[in-house]
Amino acid sequence: MSWPITLFDYFMIVLRVCLAVAVTLHVLRTKQNTAACAGWIGVSWLMPVCGALLYLMFGINRVRRLARRLVSDHHWRDRGLAYHARYRLKGDFEPLARMVGKLTERPLLGGNAITCLHDGDNIYPRMLEDIASARVSILLCSYIFRADRIGDQFVEALALAHARGVAVHVLVDGIGGGYFFSGIARALHARGIPCHRFMHSLLPWKMPFINLRNHRKMLIIDGRIGFMGGLNIGEENLRRLRTKHPVADTHFRLEGPVVHQLSEAFARDWSFTCGEQLDGEVYFPELERQGDIPMRVVTSGPDNDLEKIEFSMLQAIALSRRSVRLMTPYFLPNERLVSELCLAALRGVEIDIILPKRSNHRLIDYARDASLAPFLTAGCRVWMSRPPFNHAKLMVVDEAWSFVGSSNIDARSLRLNFEINLEIYSESVAQELNAFMERHRTRRLTHHALDSMSIVRKVRNALVRLFSPYL
Repeated sequence: MSWPITLFDYFMIVLRVCLAVAVTLHVLRTKQNTAACAGWIGVSWLMPVCGALLYLMFGINRVRRLARRLVSDHHWRDRGLAYHARYRLKGDFEPLARMVGKLTERPLLGGNAITCLHDGDNIYPRMLEDIASARVSILLCSYIFRADRIGDQFVEALALAHARGVAVHVLVDGIGGGYFFSGIARALHARGIPCHRFMHSLLPWKMPFINLRNHRKMLIIDGRIGFMGGLNIGEENLRRLRTKHPVADTHFRLEGPVVHQLSEAFARDWSFTCGEQLDGEVYFPELERQGDIPMRVVTSGPDNDLEKIEFSMLQAIALSRRSVRLMTPYFLPNERLVSELCLAALRGVEIDIILPKRSNHRLIDYARDASLAPFLTAGCRVWMSRPPFNHAKLMVVDEAWSFVGSSNIDARSLRLNFEINLEIYSESVAQELNAFMERHRTRRLTHHALDSMSIVRKVRNALVRLFSPYL
C-alpha cells in the first residue's frame, strides 16, 4: 500500500534541498580545509535539517566577524611603546623574527627582563606580593580560577587593592571558571570587583560559543609588571598541600616594554567580552628598559589571530639546525606539525619531546599514545616524565629561541582556544629552560614499548584518536 504524497511532503522535500544547497554554498565560500568542506557538505545532504542546524551552531566562525567589528574601535594599539624599544634582530633567527612580526603585526621589543618561576608554591606568593604593591591598575585573566583556599587569597588581595582605589578587572573563562555556577565570579562580585566571564551564556542561540574558551593566563600590575604562562589559580598547584592530583607548572614574570603587549592582549579580551575599552596611562604607561632581552607576545584564537601560534612554531622548527625541545602536557599535533618535526629529525636535528607519563585527562593520553609511532620512526626522542603531572608548555630551538605560554600542542589550543605565548630571543633563558626540561627526561619511549601494548589497548587508543579535535 502506498501513501499519497501531500502538500506537506512536497514542502519538506523542497526545504531539505534548499537547506542542503544553502549549507553547501556557504561552506564552499568560507571553508579552506577540504576535509571540513567535505564533512559539512556530506552531513548537510545526508541530514538536511539536522545538518543545517549543526552547521549553524558549530560551523560558522562568528567570533572572527565579531573581532573584526571590535578591532577598529580600539585606540590603545602601540600606546605607551617608546620607539627605542623596537628591536632589529640580526643573525640566524632574523628570518623568524621578521616572519612573526608580519604575522602578528607586533614589533619585537628589546629592553626586557624575565624571571622563570616553577610551581604554585613559588609563583602565587610572588603574584600576591605584586598585587599588594599595585598603585593604579590590576588586570587578571585566568582559564581556571577556583573558589578554594588559594582563590580566596587572591580575592582578598584584589579586594584590598580595589578598596585603596586601584582599578581592578578580572576575566575568567565561561567554561573553566564554572559554566552553571562560578563561585569565584560570585565572590568577586560580592566584593564589588569588576569581573566578567568570557563568552559565557546559557541562552540556546549562543551555544555555538560553548566550545571556544579563553585559555590565557595573564596578570598585569600597573601596566609595568606582567605574569604569563601555564599556571591557573587553584590549590591543586600547591605541591605542599599534597592534594590527590597535584599539578606542577611554569610561569614567567616580565618587566619592560613587552608588558605593553600583554596589557594590549588583555584589553582586547576585555573589550571583546563586555565592550568596555581600557585606555590611558593607567593601563598603558610609558615603559623604560628593565633588561636586554628581546621579546614579543603572540596571540592566537578563532578570530583574527587564527593559527598564529602554530605558524610561529612551524617556522621555528623549519629554521632549526641543531635542536628542538618541546615540553607539553597534551600532545596531539596536526599533520603539519607532525611533518615538520619528523622532517627536522630526518635532517639531523635533535628532537626531544617531553610528555607526562599520565596527564589529568586520560582520553587525551590514549589518543596521544596512538600518535607517537611516526616520531620514533623519524628519530625523535620521546620522553615520559615522572609524576607529579607537569602542566608547563615550553619550546626551545637551537638553545637560543624560546616559546612559552598557555598553548598546548593539540587541536583545541591551536585552533579553538584563545591562547597567548611569548617568544624570547635569549641564550641564557633558553639554557635555563633546557636544563629544566633535561631534569624531566626520566624514561625514553621505545618502539618496543608501543609494540608490546595489548591489541585491546591499541584499538582503544586508535578509536579515541578519531575524536582528538574535540578532546
